[in-house]
Amino acid sequence: MFEKTIFDKTIFEKAMFKKKLLKKSIIGLTTGILLMGTGSAMAANYKFDTAGQHAFIEFRIQHLGMSWLYGGFKKFDGNFTFDAQNPAIDKVSVIIKTNSVDTNHAERDKHLRGTDFLNTTKYPEAKFSSTKIKKTGGNYTIIGDLTLNGVTNPVTLNAKLMGEGKDPWGGYRAGFEANGKIKLKDFNIKSDLGPKSQEVELFISVEGIREKA
Repeated sequence: MFEKTIFDKTIFEKAMFKKKLLKKSIIGLTTGILLMGTGSAMAANYKFDTAGQHAFIEFRIQHLGMSWLYGGFKKFDGNFTFDAQNPAIDKVSVIIKTNSVDTNHAERDKHLRGTDFLNTTKYPEAKFSSTKIKKTGGNYTIIGDLTLNGVTNPVTLNAKLMGEGKDPWGGYRAGFEANGKIKLKDFNIKSDLGPKSQEVELFISVEGIREKA
């Protein structure tokens, strides 16, 4: 009777060991599958190719309702994540050195850097950070917060994927263009250039180089 009890106990312990081992195997397999799924759903990170001059942030505003004044920023940096299958997880981040504003006219640029407009001494950077990205057909709507002249407001950009693929230098790139509008008074820029000069149109064109994991 005593020997049978020991025998039964040994069988029970072996069965419990096998059950625990099987449970660990199932958990490990499930975790592996989940990690694989997560990896495939992760958006790749891209850095703006500012060094190669394949990124531009430009703007235009009407001058007295008679012509367009064009300009841009020469110094900025940014990055974005891109997953063609799941744009909802994508992000865009941009930092602009406001002192780099350039309209091809030195005196005007000096005025734009002053307190009437960008106030670059007090606010040397403008920042954009996306909060939501939606895709409709081949077009993207990028909603985010723009901080300019010390004021943060939501801005919507309409974007389009220009193309993606391997480059001749062993890297991988994706390029987008985007446009949008902002109102000067929304960012506490009070200089009044006339009724047709209340809004600034934005034009962005960037190539991003995919960063290695």
